[in-house]
Amino acid sequence: MAMRSFYNEIRGLKLRDLPGYLKPMVSLDYVKKAAAKGLDRYHDKYIETSSIQPLYHVCFGGMIFSYLVALPEERRHLEHQQQHGGHH
Repeated sequence: MAMRSFYNEIRGLKLRDLPGYLKPMVSLDYVKKAAAKGLDRYHDKYIETSSIQPLYHVCFGGMIFSYLVALPEERRHLEHQQQHGGHH
């Protein structure tokens, strides 16, 4: 939804006006405010309502994170196994 509204905002701009429009959005202050706003929305939506969703987010996020951390090692192992015929 946010990407659609962003696209609609920049769709009407001319190409030469685009850098001036985007420059404030990549500043550190803007990113901090956007992150704080997102955390406030998350808190209002899930924490204040005593929802179980944050627990799911932590569990699934932890599983995805551990998979991504282990992925390079697993790929190296698989490549080594393929090079040597799959025997130990």
